[in-house]
Amino acid sequence: MTKTIILSMCLAASSLSLDARAQDALTRDALAQNDRQYTDGPVTEVDYIQVEYGHFAEYIDWLNSTWKPTMEAMKKAGLIIDYKVFQASPKSPDQPNIFLYLTFKNMAAYGGNIGDKGIEQEYVARKVIGSTEFQNKKRVERSEYRKVLGIELIREIFLK
Repeated sequence: MTKTIILSMCLAASSLSLDARAQDALTRDALAQNDRQYTDGPVTEVDYIQVEYGHFAEYIDWLNSTWKPTMEAMKKAGLIIDYKVFQASPKSPDQPNIFLYLTFKNMAAYGGNIGDKGIEQEYVARKVIGSTEFQNKKRVERSEYRKVLGIELIREIFLK
């Protein structure tokens, strides 16, 4: 009986200790959030594209005819808040000459991994462009004159 009482007291003490540590961790996290000198803002996926010489007009035609309507549909569906296209003058042949920006309200709205399109985004793309099979065929065609060099995720922060 004494062993049972001692064991019960030990379990109760360790439970209180764990609860106190959890509360302390929560307090530290809350203080860290309040002490930060910034707040998290929108999340932007940046696609680094290299379009081969002589194919710029062809790529711009695709952006206007297919990519832009898809982005507008995603914006209307509330999946993105903005999109942009930038042209660059690369310093070397292995650098991008086009940057595509897709901006999401926050990380939760972005969802998924870098380059991994969510189910809602796929649905919108199928509705605007066509079947996944058709989209893949067109990707292969575009790969003859453009290359995706990489995809990066950046987050805007708002200074306090």
